[in-house]
Amino acid sequence: MQPRVRMYATATCPYCIRAEQLLQHKGIGDLEKIRVDLEPARREEMMRVSGRRTVPQIFIGDYHVGGCDDLYALDRDGRLDPLLRGEAA
Repeated sequence: MQPRVRMYATATCPYCIRAEQLLQHKGIGDLEKIRVDLEPARREEMMRVSGRRTVPQIFIGDYHVGGCDDLYALDRDGRLDPLLRGEAA
């Protein structure tokens, strides 16, 4: 079973857009995108669960990927596809 993929983002963040494009390319059609620009309380939630202030913050299941650069690094290292299939991090 594919894990839930959630991303804290804003509408105009180029890194958020790039991260979403990669996830769509990988077949993630049901990305849970949490717009912290529309819901300021969700930004507080993002900072609490990730320890970071910047967007995007990406989670695959319970695994905190980090931001866009972290997502692309996982892909380059061949570790993103197994995570998206629900295999251990």
